Amino acid sequence: MELIELQVCGLSNSESSPGHFVLVLEEAKTRKRMPIIIGAFEAQAIAIYMENLNPPRPLTHDLFASTLKNLEVKLQSIQIDTLPEGTYIAQMFWLQKDGSKYIADARCSDAIALAVRFDAPIMIPAGLFEKQAMSETIRTGILRGSLQEYSSEELDMILADFLEKEDYEGAARIRDILKKKKEG
Repeated sequence: MELIELQVCGLSNSESSPGHFVLVLEEAKTRKRMPIIIGAFEAQAIAIYMENLNPPRPLTHDLFASTLKNLEVKLQSIQIDTLPEGTYIAQMFWLQKDGSKYIADARCSDAIALAVRFDAPIMIPAGLFEKQAMSETIRTGILRGSLQEYSSEELDMILADFLEKEDYEGAARIRDILKKKKEG
């Protein structure tokens, strides 16, 4: 099975799932991106680490990572996958001090929060990535067909890009479509 490595590219509020965030992962070569809806706690844990912020007390992910590092346990990589109903999960591949390896299942967002702390690769099967990824063409405003055809996650990501470019007219259109999708 061919695997593709992804990088954390961005994080923004989710318009389609209030109280949640869109974590954007990007494949470096093709610049294709994949959105994942995550909870506020996990978004905070990822953002704090990525921004090199030091909270007054360690967050749960920081505590877990520092404990494992002190025990000389290394996170080799994580692999994102989906359950049959489409929920993202991840497998975490660990290497212990004595050379033994083990695999632990985790929520995708928790696995990513630890992967950034261990500087571990974030992997995904190529076929799954191709199904979930958005091309650069979509992200740069050359949109295919009707915006109604896009998933809420795709629209969230397009909205974040429009806001980043300060295209508030386009952002308002996307926000309105997301609102209609949510109501109907």
